[in-house]
Amino acid sequence: MIEKSACACAGTVTLLIPCSGAADTGEITDRAARKFAQGGCAGMFCLSGVGANLSGFIASAKGADRLLVVDGCKLECARKTLAEKGITENIIHLRVTDLGFVKGKSPATAERIDVVVAELGKKLTTSLK
Repeated sequence: MIEKSACACAGTVTLLIPCSGAADTGEITDRAARKFAQGGCAGMFCLSGVGANLSGFIASAKGADRLLVVDGCKLECARKTLAEKGITENIIHLRVTDLGFVKGKSPATAERIDVVVAELGKKLTTSLK
């Protein structure tokens, strides 16, 4: 698990937005995001609130220092939902299928979830430099 001190967040707000799709890669995305958020480097955020056009959710997403957006597949529903609402800045994007997982053929195992958690850590650390 990621330690709180390992993220070097320096008081910035990072919202973690997984697609949480119905496919196995969406499940990996959701479970990895929840595990990563437990480390304290990013807070889980509701993509559905943005998609439902709820002004508070849209304002919060636009006001965050960083958005760590995780999509399960090439459709990129999370990234596109944000873009549809004009949220395109400060995005760090990860697509789970880019890590070698195949939609429909990659059950959500602890090992796969850990791979995504580690990649989220790398992406966030790289963005802080």
